[in-house]
Amino acid sequence: MKVFSAIDQTHMAQALRLAERGLYTTQPNPRVGCVIAHGGDVVGEGWHQCAGEPHAEVFALREAGERARGATAYVTLEPCAHQGRTPPCADALIAAGVRRVVIASDDPFPQVNGRGIDKLRAAGITVETGLMREAARELNIGFFSRIERHRPFVRVKLAMSLDGRTALANGESKWITGEAARADVQRWRARSSAILSGSGTVLADNPRFTVRLPDEAEFTPPWRVLLDRHLRTPEESHVLDGSVPTLLLHEPSASCADDRFDRVERIAIATAQGGLDLRAVLALLAGRGCNELHVEAGPTLCGALFAAGLVDELLLYVAPVLLGDGARPLLHLPNLTAMASRWQLETIDRCAMGDDTRLLLRPRVPA
Repeated sequence: MKVFSAIDQTHMAQALRLAERGLYTTQPNPRVGCVIAHGGDVVGEGWHQCAGEPHAEVFALREAGERARGATAYVTLEPCAHQGRTPPCADALIAAGVRRVVIASDDPFPQVNGRGIDKLRAAGITVETGLMREAARELNIGFFSRIERHRPFVRVKLAMSLDGRTALANGESKWITGEAARADVQRWRARSSAILSGSGTVLADNPRFTVRLPDEAEFTPPWRVLLDRHLRTPEESHVLDGSVPTLLLHEPSASCADDRFDRVERIAIATAQGGLDLRAVLALLAGRGCNELHVEAGPTLCGALFAAGLVDELLLYVAPVLLGDGARPLLHLPNLTAMASRWQLETIDRCAMGDDTRLLLRPRVPA
């Protein structure tokens, strides 16, 4: 196994920090950062800022200029080797005369997938890979999911009381959590490609499912995806306002004679197990470039995703309140007959959000 120096570690850590600046803006592209240095002396930095615009290596090379010759480039993802909306980054690194390229993670995208590395080595450049690989993959967990598993990374957001309830029996749920937790949700929405919900949530709460961040924050608005099997969504629903791209998925036999859905895209999806085929839904979204799917829905849809093994992460906000036995549950899940069959989750992160607690959990057996 290659042992990287302390200088290598420092520069790649900075490249990852640069990549994170594109957390809200690069969809559907991955978040990538680049540092160009001679030893400990950094001569260029850059990150991919927006799909269709130059990649991280190009920004770093522009800043470095002639100082890139003979330098080492630290890149969080394998440089591309194909002509897309921008020229190949591997070619740019070769033309600049860099001596060495250190790459955190290979790129599984079919048009790259080792070709960038091969092109650099064929040009006589030393290429070393694997430095901080897991951190680079974590930053682009949705991109890797879409390319390798052909479905987005599914993150389910839920908020509950200490007794595991999400709303009163009459449906009232505003607000279980405080302002800090609700503001935090906006950041998770902003990093996602799409927000998924069901018609039951729309009928109960009439949400907008838009992102509300401080005015100076830049982000690519996630699309809205609504599962409405029987086309029940009423005309006055905010999700039909056309303010952001919206997909409305329904069963093939559903029809509508009015113009309620003129400002959204309707797509028929096959049914399975009494509802829309959730695997087909995820495949459709992946085909449209969805990396991270943020789910805000009721206990039926969220429970169905869990039961089908399609949840990759649970973003759970716990408020220090009690709602009582009659209140609505967190999830509708199949009844278990043995404790060994229970759903086991691993705590990835735990932090305070005002008076509330945010838990980030993942299934112990990966979906």
